Amino acid sequence: MDNADLWVGLPTLQDPPGEDDTAPDVWEDPIPLTGRRERPPFPAHVFPAWLGEFATAVAEETQTPVDLAGSVALAVLATAAGGRSVVHVRGNWREPTNLYTVVALPPANRKSAVFALLTNPLYEAEKQLKSAMKPVIVEAELTARLAKEAADRAAAKAASADSDKRDEIVATAVGLAQTADTLTVPAEPVLLADDSTPETVTSLMAEQGGRLSVMSAEGGIFDIIAGRYSGAPNMEVFLKGHAGDRLRVNRQTRREYIDAPALTIGLAVQPDVLKDIGKVKGFEGRGLLARFLYSLPVSTVGDREIITDPVPEETAAAYSARVIDLTLSLAEWTDPAVIQLSPEADAALIAYQRRIEPKLKARGGTLGHISNWAGKLAGATARMAALLHLAEHGGGGYAHPVTADTMNAAIELGQYYTAHALAAFDAMGADNTTARAHSVLETLRTHRWSEVSKRDLMVKLSRSEFPTAADLDPPLNLLEDHGYVRAQPVVPTGGRGRPPSPRYLIHPRLTDPTT
Repeated sequence: MDNADLWVGLPTLQDPPGEDDTAPDVWEDPIPLTGRRERPPFPAHVFPAWLGEFATAVAEETQTPVDLAGSVALAVLATAAGGRSVVHVRGNWREPTNLYTVVALPPANRKSAVFALLTNPLYEAEKQLKSAMKPVIVEAELTARLAKEAADRAAAKAASADSDKRDEIVATAVGLAQTADTLTVPAEPVLLADDSTPETVTSLMAEQGGRLSVMSAEGGIFDIIAGRYSGAPNMEVFLKGHAGDRLRVNRQTRREYIDAPALTIGLAVQPDVLKDIGKVKGFEGRGLLARFLYSLPVSTVGDREIITDPVPEETAAAYSARVIDLTLSLAEWTDPAVIQLSPEADAALIAYQRRIEPKLKARGGTLGHISNWAGKLAGATARMAALLHLAEHGGGGYAHPVTADTMNAAIELGQYYTAHALAAFDAMGADNTTARAHSVLETLRTHRWSEVSKRDLMVKLSRSEFPTAADLDPPLNLLEDHGYVRAQPVVPTGGRGRPPSPRYLIHPRLTDPTT
């Protein structure tokens, strides 16, 4: 435990006689730097009854945190609706309904069992889509083959035609060749892919009209994106597949164009994977990590019941029927179904945005160090509201606007994922300022100064962590915000040479912890 945690609630301390009269006489209790993040449980009650009951029943049977089933359930909804629906927020602001979710749990938490129970209806829906498409594919293949053969015969005839008839026969051959070239064979429907390379994901998305879902109980896809097997990171499809930005890839053998890609990712990984991906160059800088909704539930291993109640048959049947129906009802949409917000839902989202915005400030904002992630929170909340709306109304949900209750349910999910994102980014080392502030704080405790200059403090700190004096400013600002130090006015000497170094008063409890 950080010593600072022990100060909360202690009486304030007055400065000893003789201290600088310009400083306040009273030191308030410091605000501890980030301690153990509070990670609330997944609010499964915000789901429609059929979905919440199934997620809770799966958690009970498998003796896993409901967070796992809840986050996978959101990814299942996004698989069914992503690429086939969008939510119109306001003005020109539209959000696709695909999501990236990741749950971090240690080994032996039965992640694969939960994934299987939640995703089985998607595979059944995929099977039905393939069965329905098979006659269409057979007919298209036959038509394309016959057109190609007719074009080839016409070309051969044109090559040997007499000069007086050659132009007419060539024109016929060209027309048949153009007709054959326009005929395409539909791809066999695919909803889900396991850990795949960026190239495979791109090709599958292009074949599937722009949508695809990668669902896995392992975190191997992060290794693939990082280029561990190819030698170079390749995250373009994963960046644009989340945002829906136009994707164009030119290969030596083919060109792939996707005007509105919609990729869904649902993963369960070990906590160490989060630590590793935080170190991958480019992941944070290019915004890949900012696209995921993170869940870090408390493991139930060691507290599990041995004999558990299985998922009730009627609960499982209702879940399966609803997921299959939603998937099939939206599958044929080429132009996505547009889901509207009611005025009350929009007002709730606006109020939420206003609460979030001040927290994004780089200095003093509780979400400032993860502003890349938190800046996308309102959009993610709108996506989740649309998915909850479709879960409630099915594929015909576009005929009804999202209600305020549904938006508030999505906001509650947003608050859950915010708390867990803070813990996840702590694990990934995103808060460098806080980490450095801890180093400064430890140095102040060790030396027990009552006052110190920035220059003298730099001498005692590691140059690998603080290469320049400018690197010390953000941690000192944070410590001042939390009440550990007080910056003193810099009085110019008026002479030549180096200006005086800024000085800081130190909280008396750091000088003498026994006081």
